[in-house]
Amino acid sequence: MSPRSPSSLAILALFTAALFAYPRASAQGIRCGAGQDLVVQALERIAPQSGDDAFEDALQLLKAAVAECPELGDAWYYRSLVEKRLGHDALAKYSLDKARFNGSEALDQGLNPLVLSTPASRGFETDQGTTPAPAAPPVKPGPVQQKWALVVGIGQFTDPQIPHLNYTTSDANSFAGALKDPNIGGFPADNVHVLIDGQATTKNIKEELNWVARHAQPNDLVVIYVATHGTPRTVDTAGGANYLITYDTEVYSGGSLDQDALFATAYPMVELADAVSTRMKALRTAVFLDTCYSGGAAGANGSQPGATLANTAPSGAMLSHMTQGTGRIVMAASEVNEESLESSQLHHGYFTYYLLQVLKSGRGETPLSQVYATVAQDVSQSVSAQGMHQHPVMNRSSAEADFALRSPGAATASSQP
Repeated sequence: MSPRSPSSLAILALFTAALFAYPRASAQGIRCGAGQDLVVQALERIAPQSGDDAFEDALQLLKAAVAECPELGDAWYYRSLVEKRLGHDALAKYSLDKARFNGSEALDQGLNPLVLSTPASRGFETDQGTTPAPAAPPVKPGPVQQKWALVVGIGQFTDPQIPHLNYTTSDANSFAGALKDPNIGGFPADNVHVLIDGQATTKNIKEELNWVARHAQPNDLVVIYVATHGTPRTVDTAGGANYLITYDTEVYSGGSLDQDALFATAYPMVELADAVSTRMKALRTAVFLDTCYSGGAAGANGSQPGATLANTAPSGAMLSHMTQGTGRIVMAASEVNEESLESSQLHHGYFTYYLLQVLKSGRGETPLSQVYATVAQDVSQSVSAQGMHQHPVMNRSSAEADFALRSPGAATASSQP
């Protein structure tokens, strides 16, 4: 049995600790890297239903981001959205003009993390950011029309100092196979896109998420699966930003940590959350995250001063962020201060192995809430028998948010993208 960072826990501990210990350099590139990190932190603090206090906090972070790096177009763009939300119309226009001048990928793509792609049904609407409104009735989707999936598994990385993972690619391929199996998922093969190792660059993951968002309609079903390293980062006492380590994530340059490269090449978890909550129109969307809490290795070893991260990663907030709207279900392999473990006997990660077993035994027709209950019990018991601890977690947009991957009569015909 080995953790998601199997034979290189010490390296990963040093890698995570270095994120905190590395001093801010005065070079422009490092300033822009720090600015990008501030943008990610700002996005983690706000959602469509957030109150004014959260937007004020985000605004201060975005102001700091453009102070660090005045040419950071995305920081100016998101600042314009926040200024607009707070009623600062003149400042919103000024910020938008700066975003256009400097160039903003988020602006070009029309991203807006403040508008849900599905109607909220949990009563988070607010009046002037203070008074909760009555909960809206849950949206009732019709029969599933089509199914779409993105499956990502990364075990090898271009940066040789990032520890490799043993079974993430096997997990991803097996999960994709279960989705396409007519007796389990019944997904059309053409509608299941798989990114393995070298294919799973930050750019490709973003493009494939956009492919899903463009094609999936309200009565469709969407599944997103990701198996790789997950990296928490804390910059201030209010919390930090989560990143997914992709194939082309760069951590070191010339033997030293390169913050600018890290922030530019890793995939912020908040961007995945925003893609799910504000871009996926499907009223049935499930996300499975088999990612390790890489900071836990440092805390467990206790070899790096100040490297214990058990209470700093905002993973709970990210799960909540991802389930905003209607019909969202997110399962994560472990709690925030635990590692997602792999098994040399099972040749899989524990979470994905038992997830596949439950989906197969129920022929894909078991509601995901019941799938989770069984998987959580099986993983906890199996890992505990090895003297370790791992407890999968699940978040849903509402108590009514529940569905199975397959139901009798669901469409399984191939659909051209």
